[in-house]
Amino acid sequence: MRFFLFLFVAIFFPFWGCKPPQKQKVEPIIQGVKGLVTAITGNQMPRIGAPPTVPQAYPTTVFFYEPTDITRTQQWTPGPLFTNIYTKLITAVDTDSTGAFVAKLPVGSYSVFVQAGQQFYANSFDIRNNINLVTVDKGKLTEMNIVVNYTSTN
Repeated sequence: MRFFLFLFVAIFFPFWGCKPPQKQKVEPIIQGVKGLVTAITGNQMPRIGAPPTVPQAYPTTVFFYEPTDITRTQQWTPGPLFTNIYTKLITAVDTDSTGAFVAKLPVGSYSVFVQAGQQFYANSFDIRNNINLVTVDKGKLTEMNIVVNYTSTN
């Protein structure tokens, strides 16, 4: 009798603890920033008969900081690469393999940087030297496409 009880428990006990996989509810992001990060490299001078260069996907991390002006960063040399950013990081999101990203953010303005090796890349400035600003409005998904082109020439 003990043998049958042991056999019954040994066979069916592992199944009592198993639950079917639970589906996690993924809420769609309806407020924030979405976009695509691509890269252009090499010689970009137009040539007769040659098609223009097609940007390539640039899988990376996209960083959203408080609005940042040039005086609140550190650079090795003048240009679009930054070694340090001295404002508050709000969030960071990874792109997928195609360079696409979506970030859920509260209403406000943000400076956007992408990771380029060990540095941060941004090449857009406003008249007050704020770097790569994007504005998020209530209930809207702002589109922002970023082209990483610091290795291209023209």
